[in-house]
Amino acid sequence: MSLFLQIVEGGNAAADSAAVSESSGMDLVALLLNSGYVMIPIALLSVVAIYLSIERYVTIKKAGNIDSKFMSTIKDEVLDGDIKGAQRHCQDKATPVALMIAKGLSRIGKPLEDISVAVENVGKLEVYKLEKGMPILATISGAAPMLGFLGTVTGMIRTFNQLQESGEQITADLLSGGIGEAMMTTVAGLIVGIFSYIAYNLLSSMINKVVYNMEASSVEFLDILHEPS
Repeated sequence: MSLFLQIVEGGNAAADSAAVSESSGMDLVALLLNSGYVMIPIALLSVVAIYLSIERYVTIKKAGNIDSKFMSTIKDEVLDGDIKGAQRHCQDKATPVALMIAKGLSRIGKPLEDISVAVENVGKLEVYKLEKGMPILATISGAAPMLGFLGTVTGMIRTFNQLQESGEQITADLLSGGIGEAMMTTVAGLIVGIFSYIAYNLLSSMINKVVYNMEASSVEFLDILHEPS
C-alpha cells in the first residue's frame, strides 16, 4: 500500500513539474509578445542574421573547396601547350581560384603585366562577391543591442506611466510585469547581437583563408608563365 502511495505521489509530482514547465514556457512566450514594438525590428534582425550566416557559410565553404592537385594539373597542361584543356579544367571547378586562372589563361600571349592585372581584377571581383552581406551582419551585431536598450528605456517609461496612473494602487505584479517586459528587449537584443558578432568573425576568417589561397594560386600561376616551355 505504501508503495502504491509513493507511485501516486511521484506521478502527481511529475505532473505538477510538467505543468509548471508548460506554464513557464507560456509565460515566456506571452512576455515576448508583450515586450513592445521594439521587439519587432529585433525579431526581423534575428531572421536576417540567421539567413545571412547560413547563406554566407555555404557560399564561402563552396568557394574554399580547392583541389590540392588543381594547380599542378594546370601547370602540366600549360607547359604541354594544352591551354584549352586547362580552361576546361577551370570551368569544371568554377571556384574563385579557378575563375582567376581561367582569366589568366585567356590572356596568354599578351604581356605578363596585362595577365597579372586581369587575374587581379577577377580576384577583387570574387572577393567582393564573398563579402556580400557581411556589412549587414556587422551592422546587426551593433544595432540589435542598441535596439534592446531602446526597448528597455521605453518599457521603463511605460511602466512609470502605469505607476503614475495607478496612484496608490501599486502592486508587485504591476512592477514585475512592466520591468520584465522592459528587460526582455535587452536580452533579445544582446542575443541577436552576440550571435551576429560571432558569425561575422567566423565568416571573416573563412574569407581571409579563401583570399590567401587565391593570392597564392595567382602567384603560382604567374610563376608557371615565367618557366621556359
